[in-house]
Amino acid sequence: MTERVAGVRLAPYTTLGLGGAARAFVEAGSAEEIVELVAEADRAGEPVLVLGGGSNLVVSDEGFDGLVVRVASQGVEIDGDRVTAQAGEDWDSLVERVGAEGRSGVECLSGIPGLVGSTPIQNVGAYGQDVSQTIIAVRVYDRRSGEVRDLTARECGFAYRHSAFKEELGRHVVLAVTYELAGDALSGPIAYRELAVRLGVALGDRVPLARARAAVLELRAGKGMVLDAADPDTRSAGSFFTNPILTGGQAAELELRAPGFPRWDMPDGAVKVPAAWLIENAGFPKGYRRGPARISTKHTLAMTNPEMSASTEELLDLAREVRDGVFEKFGVTLVNEPVMVGTRL
Repeated sequence: MTERVAGVRLAPYTTLGLGGAARAFVEAGSAEEIVELVAEADRAGEPVLVLGGGSNLVVSDEGFDGLVVRVASQGVEIDGDRVTAQAGEDWDSLVERVGAEGRSGVECLSGIPGLVGSTPIQNVGAYGQDVSQTIIAVRVYDRRSGEVRDLTARECGFAYRHSAFKEELGRHVVLAVTYELAGDALSGPIAYRELAVRLGVALGDRVPLARARAAVLELRAGKGMVLDAADPDTRSAGSFFTNPILTGGQAAELELRAPGFPRWDMPDGAVKVPAAWLIENAGFPKGYRRGPARISTKHTLAMTNPEMSASTEELLDLAREVRDGVFEKFGVTLVNEPVMVGTRL
């Protein structure tokens, strides 16, 4: 276990490059160290921020007045179709590895930055897949009970970009995740039209795992969603807003404002609306700038810090302008996807 260090700037530990200093910062190299550090801080009444890859995080300019525990635990165990990865494993490296080994189920989640431990919290998903389709257990430290527990997928309460972990954010510290990945040289059925078009196949078709991964990486790179130090558009937290899910009544109201708006049908008469379409049609095109912060030139869902010169508040001012503009035109409230630390939208 490394020693605590005071006053460490958090900006370099986030993909947005934003955030002030932590009162104390320490790196935990194992699940046992993570539990020990968090439990000790809790007993002392010290605020704790568990930091992973920083790819889905917006940290305030004031930083964090407490202990930041950076997760650096490593290790992957394979037992038949079950793959258990420690929380500090790099997510895309795991996806690449299991795909190369002929394990199907997460190939469409290629190129997503961050660590394994964050995947169940956000129910990470893209191109028709999400981790809830393959997660069978999540090992956590429950800060309320002081116990290490293994939660089933049902107990995780997965929904679109949501989980039970977000209901009580901070209660559970993810230590490891177990995925069930079938041995199969082919991808799961392609469920996302844009990916099917890129692959030149019909929806529901299956393709070799390496081909699916390559196509997803190409699509993500084209949207600035694969980390690249040479591409200013990747200095973001990924998609800043989730796609709104509207009730039937809300969808009928939006139809009056925007006849024929794009949608995906959901259970119980609900519809999901692409946030990117709402943003663009509310008057915020790609590259729209507010001071040093701007919307990505490749993808309207990403708020970026292209010159690494913006403050957190400047980036949030842009996000608020977009949110408010969408509500004014369409009556739909966009909700941020990244976790806010010491600030809010």
